[in-house]
Amino acid sequence: MIEMLIGSKMEVIDAKNRNLLGIAGKIVDETKNTITVETGKGIKKLIKSEITLKLGSSIMKGEHLRRRPEDIK
Repeated sequence: MIEMLIGSKMEVIDAKNRNLLGIAGKIVDETKNTITVETGKGIKKLIKSEITLKLGSSIMKGEHLRRRPEDIK
């Protein structure tokens, strides 16, 4: 599992809201329930539990990333 998401490049490959598919960019902020992504079209805030991400060569369901950054040990 990727411990630190901020700074990682990501792409939404599945989502409850199909309008989010294909959003790609660099993660610039993270909370327990959201990630903020800098894309070519601006900043997007995504709800983790509603998306599946491609992070490098890993595919992760956002619901498995629901933890606060400060809780990473």
